[in-house]
Amino acid sequence: QVQFVESGGGLVQPGGSLRLSCAASGILFSIYHMGWYRQAPGKQREFVASIRSSGTTDYVNSVKGRFTISRDNGKNTVYLQMNSLKAEDTAVYMCNIVGNNNWGQGTQVTVSA
Repeated sequence: QVQFVESGGGLVQPGGSLRLSCAASGILFSIYHMGWYRQAPGKQREFVASIRSSGTTDYVNSVKGRFTISRDNGKNTVYLQMNSLKAEDTAVYMCNIVGNNNWGQGTQVTVSA
């Protein structure tokens, strides 16, 4: 019954910003290492960012300085603030417990002029 519901995606112009949200249920959320991943059509799923229960974060090099992951344990929610978006950021974005292989539908982010 572990579920993650992603929201906040949409169509934005290059250089624009979006804030994604991931609402978790069915787990003791606060103890888990949470991550954001993305997958473009025809490509492998890619790690984007993660945040540990301690607050320690990690990012793929291509988004460092542009994306910020955060969490609100009281709301069972992980966020991904995405700034200075590029066309190459276009993908379906998914959240999950790091290391888990059960995926939800994600939210579509399209960056296009």
